[in-house]
Amino acid sequence: MERNGCNHNCCPSPLQPIASAGQHSESSAAYFSWPTSTLMHGSAEGRANYFGNLQKGVLPGHLGRLPKGQRATTLLDLMIIRAFHSKILRRFSLGTAIGFRIREGTLTDTPAILVFVARKVHRKWLSPTQCLPAALEGPGGVWCDVDVVEFSYYGAPAPTPKEQLYDELVDGLRGSDPIVGSGSQVASLETYGTLGAIVKSRTGNKQVGFLTNRHVAVDLDYPNQKMFHPLPPNLGPGVYLGAVERATSFITDDVWYGIYAGTNPETFVRADGAFIPFADDFDTTSVSTSVKGVGVIGDVKAIDLQSPIGSLIGRQVVKVGRSSGLTMGTVVAYALEYNDEKGICFFTDFLVVGENQQTFDLEGDSGSLIILTGQDGEKPQPIGIIWGGTANRGRLKLKSGQGPENWTSGVDLGRLLDLLELDLITTSEGLQAALDEQKIILAAAAAAATNSTATESSPVAGPQENDKIDKIYEPLGINIIPRDGSAISTDQPNENMEELNLMSPMRNGEEGNGDLNNLVDLELENSPDGISIALNLGEREPKRLRTDSDSTLDIDLQN
Repeated sequence: MERNGCNHNCCPSPLQPIASAGQHSESSAAYFSWPTSTLMHGSAEGRANYFGNLQKGVLPGHLGRLPKGQRATTLLDLMIIRAFHSKILRRFSLGTAIGFRIREGTLTDTPAILVFVARKVHRKWLSPTQCLPAALEGPGGVWCDVDVVEFSYYGAPAPTPKEQLYDELVDGLRGSDPIVGSGSQVASLETYGTLGAIVKSRTGNKQVGFLTNRHVAVDLDYPNQKMFHPLPPNLGPGVYLGAVERATSFITDDVWYGIYAGTNPETFVRADGAFIPFADDFDTTSVSTSVKGVGVIGDVKAIDLQSPIGSLIGRQVVKVGRSSGLTMGTVVAYALEYNDEKGICFFTDFLVVGENQQTFDLEGDSGSLIILTGQDGEKPQPIGIIWGGTANRGRLKLKSGQGPENWTSGVDLGRLLDLLELDLITTSEGLQAALDEQKIILAAAAAAATNSTATESSPVAGPQENDKIDKIYEPLGINIIPRDGSAISTDQPNENMEELNLMSPMRNGEEGNGDLNNLVDLELENSPDGISIALNLGEREPKRLRTDSDSTLDIDLQN
C-alpha cells in the first residue's frame, strides 16, 4: 500500500462524488447549499466526550492477529468501529466505507471496513508505519476486518464525454412516450436529470408531485425553479410540470443516521433531494407510478442500521434513467466517508458498481431510483436515488488483472422522504386516492378563504342599514294635508301640498296616537309658500343606553 501524496487539508478528496445531472450550459455548476450544523452549542465537546468515554477499554488495531471478541454483524457495528478509529484510518486513506471484504473482485461474507488508497502494493514494500492493521476492535470487543481497495486516481478532474444511449426505452423517457413517471427526463432552465418517484406531501395541502435531486431542480440564477418535461421552453418542446416546493442538500450525521458517524464535529451527509408538486393545469392522467422496464414496485426498503450487513451489501439493484436507460449493479458498500479540502467530513449512503464492468449511470441519470431486485416473488423495492459518481476523478480497481470500474453514489430514499415529509406512491389506485384527497383539501381551503373574505368585508354587528329599516320599522304613514284638511295620498302628488304628516313607526301592541302634544312644527327656511311639516313622534319612551348595534335613520326630504 502506498500513501496518497495528496494532503486532505489542501486539495479535495478524489472520492468526492460529482453530481450526475446534465448541464445545458457547460459553464453552469450544480447548486449546493452548505447548512449550519443542527447540533446544539457546545456539541463539539459533547461529541468528543461521547467518543472519549466509549473509547475507554478499546484496544488499538491489530497488525498480525485477530481479536478474540465477537465479530461485527450489523451496519451499526461497522459504523461505530470506524468512528472510533477514524484518525488512524484518515492518515493513510482517501476515504472509507463499510461492507464486506472484496477478494479478486468478488464480495465475501466477511464484515470489513473498506479503506480506499491511491495505490495498493504488497506489505513487503511498506514500512511498518505505512501499514494498516488487519482488524479493528470497537466497544465490547466487537471487531471487523480492514480491507484495502485501490482507487485509481486520475489527478485533476478530467472532462468526461457525454455518453448517450439510444434505444426504444430511453427515447420514450426523453419524450416519445405519452406518459411521465420514474425514469422520465425532467429539466429546469439550466440543468436536466431524471424523475425519481411519484410522491405526495404528508403536510399542508397533501400535494402530489415528484422527487428528484436538488442539484437537478435548483439553480441560483433561476429563483422560480420551474421544471419541465422533456425540455424547458428555451430549448425545445415540453410542458410545465411544476415548481420546487422544498429541497435539501446536506444534513448533520446525527440527524440522518441517529448516531455520531464520525469524530469530526463538522460532519454532514449528502441528502440531495427536491419535491416538485404538479402544477394545477398539468394533466395528471399522463402520470404513471410504474417504472418502465421494471414494472410495479413495492414500498420503500428502509435501511435499518441494526439489520444484518448482508441485508444490503451484495444485493443486486437496478435503475432506469434518461441517459443510460435500464442498468443493473451491486451495492458494494454503505456510508462512504471522505473529507473535503476544508477538512469537513462528508458521507454518502450507497456505493454501487455496475455489472460486468458496465457503468451503472451516465450524466443525466441523477435522480433515478435505485431499486432492489425482488426475491422469492417479492416486488422490487426502491432504496435510494442516484446523485452522482466519480468517473471523471477515478475508478475502483476491484480485481487484479482487470481495469478499474466506474461507481455510483446514492442517497437513502427512506431517510430522504422522512426529511422532506413525503410518501411514495407506487400504484395507480394510490395516485388517484392522493389526487382526490388533494382536491378535497384545496376545496375546503378555498371555501374557508371565501368565508374569511366575506366576513372581513361585512360588519359583524348585524345586517345592512336597509335590512334594519325593513325589519325594525313599519312603513311610514305619510299623508299630505292641504290647508282645507283633506288628506291626499303620496301616490298622487299635488303641487298644492303644503303640509306633511309623518307618522312614527308603530310597534306591536301600540295604536296610533292623535295627541298633538308631541308634534314638532318645522318651518322650512327660504320656502316661498310657507310649507310646514308636522312630525308625529308617537309615545315618549323611557331613555335607554345606546349600544354599538343601535343605528340612526336619516330622512332626506330634498329633491
